[in-house]
Amino acid sequence: MARDIYDPAFVADVFDHCSARYRRWSSVASFGLIHAWRRACVAALDLSAPQGTHGVDLMAGTGEVWPHLLHRFPDIARITAIDISPGMHAEAVERLHGPRADRISHLCANMLETDLPDASADFAVSTFGLKTFNAAQHEIFARQLARILKPGAPFALIEAADPKGWVLRPAYRLYLDHVLPGIERTFLKGAQDFAMLGTYTRAFGTGETVTTALRDAGLAVKARPLVGGSARLWSGHKPG
Repeated sequence: MARDIYDPAFVADVFDHCSARYRRWSSVASFGLIHAWRRACVAALDLSAPQGTHGVDLMAGTGEVWPHLLHRFPDIARITAIDISPGMHAEAVERLHGPRADRISHLCANMLETDLPDASADFAVSTFGLKTFNAAQHEIFARQLARILKPGAPFALIEAADPKGWVLRPAYRLYLDHVLPGIERTFLKGAQDFAMLGTYTRAFGTGETVTTALRDAGLAVKARPLVGGSARLWSGHKPG
């Protein structure tokens, strides 16, 4: 039977397996670009961050975006981090330290089913979780995002994509589909978790289903490609 790569249990299992090495390996595999992309996501938030601001980090992983958020917006009072993977959740908790710990709360849950209160978030971010949703799930995600945000609240989302039309796409696909899985099998004891990046990005395409879903949910959004379209950034706000 063919596996369903969008089944929440399958996604949680993939990230549980790679959680312990996610931070280092994702940086190496992206040649460091992932850090610049996270900064770009935070920079796209149209937010003055007054005292008392509450944000949500959707599909938060190991919390790599938090330092960028707290550096740009030092007065953020609280970040609610949501992730479906218990392993990623545990890694994120493990790495909390200093003044950051009491400003971040964790919710190990499926974003598509979360019962966070309506209009409770002053902003939302998501970094590299959207590719694990199919088109129908993007619609659910967008409705959840619109429900959670306060009127006028901004959001910024970023995801690795398939840069169709980019002159370097053949090299990009060769790297994701063959080189990266080979490196992972060789140096990470036969692991094949990051090899899923090629599968997910190919299915994700240019992310048009995300753009459509966000607009259909009533959100104001603009999308732009990064590095030839190998990543895509969405930013906007909930009207009101």
